[in-house]
Amino acid sequence: MKNIFGFRPGNISLYKLAFLHKSAGYETGIGIMVNNERLEFLGDAILDAVVADFLFKKFPTRDEGFLTEMRSKIVSRVQLNKLSQKLGIDELIKLDSNSNGQYRSYGGDAFEALIGAIFLDKGYLFTRKILLNRIIDHYFDLGVLENQELNYKSKIIEWAQKERKQLQFKVIDEVGSGYRKQYIVAVVVNGKVVAQSQHYSIKGAEQLSAEKAWMQIPQSERD
Repeated sequence: MKNIFGFRPGNISLYKLAFLHKSAGYETGIGIMVNNERLEFLGDAILDAVVADFLFKKFPTRDEGFLTEMRSKIVSRVQLNKLSQKLGIDELIKLDSNSNGQYRSYGGDAFEALIGAIFLDKGYLFTRKILLNRIIDHYFDLGVLENQELNYKSKIIEWAQKERKQLQFKVIDEVGSGYRKQYIVAVVVNGKVVAQSQHYSIKGAEQLSAEKAWMQIPQSERD
């Protein structure tokens, strides 16, 4: 952790848990699953908040659509997987020995879990500083990202046409109301739900669920 993020952990058990993939997790005597999924959930929310705040201040004249797209480019599973490799995080993750490479996003998941661990150990302001100074400043070129096309919906539509699959994006639920209202969109392939996500706009939920679905497609079919 000192080599990767430049600080020494306080509660080391949090960081060990962040590296424990669900395939290598275990169940306690009282039925509680021990793995990094809860930390991943927390880290995902913290990462979204920090990146949203950063972009809001960095681009004071740009609209919500631009900010949403830029945030998606930074926190996409593809970007976080690459980031995990660059930082060496993927080499530290504890996976089940029989997984045979079936978990394609474990690196990005572990990165988010680490963010959750840092937040619980050091607090929000410290975590924000780490993300801005050691991650975004060093590993993301905003000029390149701004001009980069990262449309997973288009990608998965092209894949479905190529593989002759029936593909649908379905709004399956709505949560909240007013300005807090979010849409839950599912990606349905050949009648089966393969991924779903929620967002404040249908378009945003489609992109998030499309990315999740895209990561489940074998590399050989994506090329």
